[in-house]
Amino acid sequence: MLRRVLLAASRSEKMKNAIETWPVSRSVVRRFVAGTSVDDAIRVTRLLTNDGLLVTLDHLGEDTLDRQQADATRDAYLVLLQRLAEAGLTEGAEVSLKLSAIGQALPGDGEKIACENAYKICEAARAAGTTVTLDMEDHTTTDSTLAILRELRRDFPWVGAVLQAYLKRTEADCRDLAYEGSRVRLCKGAYAEPASVAYQDEHEVDRSYVRCLKILMGGRGYPMVATHDPRLIEIAGALAVQFGRDQGTYEYQMLYGVRTEAQRRLAGAGERMRVYVPYGQQWYGYLMRRLAERPANLAFFLRSLASRR
Repeated sequence: MLRRVLLAASRSEKMKNAIETWPVSRSVVRRFVAGTSVDDAIRVTRLLTNDGLLVTLDHLGEDTLDRQQADATRDAYLVLLQRLAEAGLTEGAEVSLKLSAIGQALPGDGEKIACENAYKICEAARAAGTTVTLDMEDHTTTDSTLAILRELRRDFPWVGAVLQAYLKRTEADCRDLAYEGSRVRLCKGAYAEPASVAYQDEHEVDRSYVRCLKILMGGRGYPMVATHDPRLIEIAGALAVQFGRDQGTYEYQMLYGVRTEAQRRLAGAGERMRVYVPYGQQWYGYLMRRLAERPANLAFFLRSLASRR
């Protein structure tokens, strides 16, 4: 119930305005968000890569219904990629991209606009010497996102996909995408979805995650294991051994500010460990979904509020 309340709050303008005006909010959110500017993104990326971690950067924003804003987000990614290249950071850093932030949700030609904007970002990533992963959003966008992925992979076969284990369709999508060179991030999912399309029980979600992971680890692609769950991380390692995968033929991914010691422990053991680092002004929706995912995150947020009264 709490998770559903927080996910509903992530789309509430009234709640958004209230939280964004609390003086404490921006200091608390720094645990989960690198900052609001591209300078912040570069600074955090350098710190993480110096510690032997990989990075994927997300310029925050989604559900854009304004063409100018969609194009502005595209341009922000172009600037980010140029700055990463100039800083010599593209060997260890890529970008993650929400298609709804670059036009997918626009009426009429939204999918076409998003695809065109994503193509330009991919061109810039190729020139910079790095890659792009397309984030997955709520289930109503899944078919459109996978269609754009197929289009982009014609010229950029390295574009990464994201699949969400709580969706009942995901096992089939894993089979479709477990081919040579296909980069697939598997996460649990962070949107409020109906029972008709998504598992509601956390144990069912976990079981689906393991079934999907078996498909990806047993396939010919490049699995990206996005979870903070110690048990699922252990299962992923066991599956890598079972399917004869060497370190470097898959990777782990975790969110910035969550289980940082575990991130460094995996990297220290020789695993590829990538940190998902968001930045930008539109941090509210991202923060609400992070609080919904893990009670520990909500407890941290509330303790921080209480300590600053």
